[in-house]
Amino acid sequence: LDASGKDGVIRTVFEGVNPQSCRVASFKAPTSTELLHDYLWRVHAVLPARGEIGIFNRSHYEDVVAVRMLELAPEKVWRRRPGHIVDWERMLVDEGTTIVKVFPKDEQRARLQERIDDPEKRWKFRKRDLDVRARFDDYVAAYEDVIGQTSSDHAPWYVVPADRNWVKALAVAELLVAALERIDPQLPEPEEGLDGLVIE
Repeated sequence: LDASGKDGVIRTVFEGVNPQSCRVASFKAPTSTELLHDYLWRVHAVLPARGEIGIFNRSHYEDVVAVRMLELAPEKVWRRRPGHIVDWERMLVDEGTTIVKVFPKDEQRARLQERIDDPEKRWKFRKRDLDVRARFDDYVAAYEDVIGQTSSDHAPWYVVPADRNWVKALAVAELLVAALERIDPQLPEPEEGLDGLVIE
């Protein structure tokens, strides 16, 4: 949801990580080219390569919730998408991707007010944010619905408290550390025949 602190978590948690190994993808409204393809096409195109960390600022879940809430497609279209996503994520995991899905649960009102009151944050606020805010409970219910349908053994959801930035960042960092410990990444094996080699 807007004002949940997604950008701040990304900045805080990945501050010390080598940017060469990370790729952040932000998903806005689909472009005309993206609309010519299935809704997962643009997401699949920016998945991290093996050995990379991919960070999604918003994701394919918008293509369920936003499409539902804004009535961009009939119910029969968005209703089947959670099943597609579960199958797609299963394929990604089977192919070696580790997925960590985090939903920051927050009280949005205070954060939107802060954007209005703080001159340095006012640029983030758009009057149309109030339209979404007016339906906050409906959006939360829609997210709870899709989270319930798409949390699986291979790609579980983690709902973290977002009312304190440091708590949210710590929770996300701990989830990522646990995932990296399970993955146990190793340096690639060196080329054979390097023992005793001296560069002259």
